[in-house]
Amino acid sequence: MLKPRGGGGAYGGVPKFVRQVSLVILFMLAPALRAEPSLEQARRAQALLGPDVWSRILKIENSGRESRYPRVLHALVFELAGILWFYSATDGTQSLSLHEGRLAEEKANMGPLLRDIEPGFTRWSIVRSNFPALALRQGELSNGCFIESVAELRRRLERGEALERPRLLSYYDETPFGLHGHTVLVFGRGEHWEFFDPGRPRARLMVAKEDGLDPLALARALDGTTVVKARYVTLDFAAPAPVSVVASTESSRKPAAEKPDQS
Repeated sequence: MLKPRGGGGAYGGVPKFVRQVSLVILFMLAPALRAEPSLEQARRAQALLGPDVWSRILKIENSGRESRYPRVLHALVFELAGILWFYSATDGTQSLSLHEGRLAEEKANMGPLLRDIEPGFTRWSIVRSNFPALALRQGELSNGCFIESVAELRRRLERGEALERPRLLSYYDETPFGLHGHTVLVFGRGEHWEFFDPGRPRARLMVAKEDGLDPLALARALDGTTVVKARYVTLDFAAPAPVSVVASTESSRKPAAEKPDQS
């Protein structure tokens, strides 16, 4: 440990008044030096998806008085499976599109889509991205199970793994606090369907193929009978754009009406 030395109240050779001024300056600059958490999360999500997935980081001002979202937040809007999606650190990923087959129109006018998620989202702007940054892929992505499952699929395909019918499995289970959403990667290998669960990435989770490929049955085999709704999101990274959302079991809503997908 450094000891005070010299006269005049010096500490390690630094005059006391200099230390006091430095502390004041650091205190004033701290908000600017510290990255906005929601912006950092949005950038990490964008980096995980990769540069060939269309995405935009938004800064959103929320005027809603009773809202689960903060007054100012950053979010990522991205395209997968032929529709737009909305990720925020607050509650994960949910579908954003209100229409099928109108991607260009929705990208050009995201205001109505954002207000459908939260009526208080009346002001927003696009944040310029310094992309890609490898370091952003490290660390935890809050409520990031959907995007982490996409990233895991891409990693496996890049390694040349042979995956049979890979897809995302999004499901919702009943809790005392309402429906809770989660997404995992599922694919066939040999005699089993295997799962990658971002919440337990080191676990090898499998069910026999003889159990079929019904999304609700697979979700219940993985996470219990409290699961009440499940659906697949099928991605094709070999095509110019990911292709389809497969209709869910126990769901009558269109993709745009799905609840947030939380980890």
